[in-house]
Amino acid sequence: MRAQKNYQKMLEATIAGLKEQNRVPTLLLHSCCAPCSSYCLEYLSQYFHITVDYYNPNIYPEEEYHMRVQEQQRLIRELPAKYPIAFREGAYDKERFYEMARGMEEEKEGGERCFRCYELRLREAAETAKSLGMDYFTTTLSISPLKNAEKLNEIGDALAEEYGVAYLNSDFKKKNGYKRSVELSEQYGMYRQYYCGCVFSKRERDAQIAAKAAAQGI
Repeated sequence: MRAQKNYQKMLEATIAGLKEQNRVPTLLLHSCCAPCSSYCLEYLSQYFHITVDYYNPNIYPEEEYHMRVQEQQRLIRELPAKYPIAFREGAYDKERFYEMARGMEEEKEGGERCFRCYELRLREAAETAKSLGMDYFTTTLSISPLKNAEKLNEIGDALAEEYGVAYLNSDFKKKNGYKRSVELSEQYGMYRQYYCGCVFSKRERDAQIAAKAAAQGI
């Protein structure tokens, strides 16, 4: 049986190497939302010049998308950082997401549809990082207890090889990263969504909430 990699230790080793070299490289950080990015930015901005890449064509509905963009920009303005954090908004090309999800609409959250969505957004991040001449790219997605960090890192490593830009291996939920993101969300009064983002995750979460309410006789 293959031993699972410790991506947090890999991240710490990378940072230790950068400190030894006295380097502060550039990092394109794909962000799914402000709450998930909060701890990642607090942590990584000590060691990298970060550009937050907000590319999430999966977000539904459109007003939800724009609300998340505004919260992301507000957090960047208000969060103290050792090195300045830049922001870049990608295209909100919804049809690209729906084309990717075709035939997988009924799959449960956490399955193949989600893996394809990881790849869609990480590929855009890799392309952007290459076009901007960034040293690294990575994503905030691994901070969620519901996201598969191993799959995210596998996809990231494959894209790094394809595009020639290093992927920053990470599992941000480790070392109480998720807990810290909740604390920061409360501290900055951030909007925290109750579903991942896409119409399929919203339907699934709404059904779960309704079933729980029915079971409790609400």
